Amino acid sequence: MGEYRSLAAGRLWSVLEWDRLGDLWQRIDPAAGWYLLAAGEAPPRQPADAQTVGEFVSRIDALLRSEHRESYCGIVYADDLAAPRLIKIYDPNNLGSSCGSSKNPPGPGWIMSRVAPEGDELPAAAVPAGRKRWWRVLFPDS
Repeated sequence: MGEYRSLAAGRLWSVLEWDRLGDLWQRIDPAAGWYLLAAGEAPPRQPADAQTVGEFVSRIDALLRSEHRESYCGIVYADDLAAPRLIKIYDPNNLGSSCGSSKNPPGPGWIMSRVAPEGDELPAAAVPAGRKRWWRVLFPDS
């Protein structure tokens, strides 16, 4: 198992509170070489530039806060909340069973990783057209 898969399959910590999500975003160095992955899209071959990472963080935060209308976050997970190298972000409109007891629990909608992805990550049976359009605003050539 490669470094990316090992990291993605390892222990992740949930960001339960909205304030903690803001704290997590503050710890992200946009110029640190983040790969941005989206369900149903081919994995990137190169990390995103700092401007794109900053824009992604801003847009994903706004999307989560507007569409996950709960008093808690609980849909963002990181390998290390103080110094993350991998962050899984679940789509608020595709959560399925929140307790994870489903035979086929939904995968994350997006992943931010400091480690290069290996192969076709984030398969999605059906990604809504709106989510594809949302992603293409950031990555029009994908």
